[in-house]
Amino acid sequence: MNKYEHPIIHSDRGCHYRWPGWIKRMEKAGLKRSMSKKGCSPDNAACEGLFGRLKNEMFYHRDWTGVSIQKFIDNLNDYLIWYNRKRIKQSLGNMSPREYRQDLGLTA
Repeated sequence: MNKYEHPIIHSDRGCHYRWPGWIKRMEKAGLKRSMSKKGCSPDNAACEGLFGRLKNEMFYHRDWTGVSIQKFIDNLNDYLIWYNRKRIKQSLGNMSPREYRQDLGLTA
């Protein structure tokens, strides 16, 4: 991670995400917590949709036996880069998420 990267952990408002032990772990790891507002399901739905696709496309149907944590992290990173830059979505006008944000002028 470089100095310009600021990882964010997005979660719902479950009690385990508000537990002081969890909060201390996030602070110790230098991670920012993000929670949807109470009753704001669209935020959570977007995250749940991404995690569902990630599990179906990358995680399930694969034998992870013997895969080191570092190799898993590398695979996950490769998937997220592919998802953001290459994977097209019909709901985004057949563009990748990155292309869509660029088309809207939100990123360079």
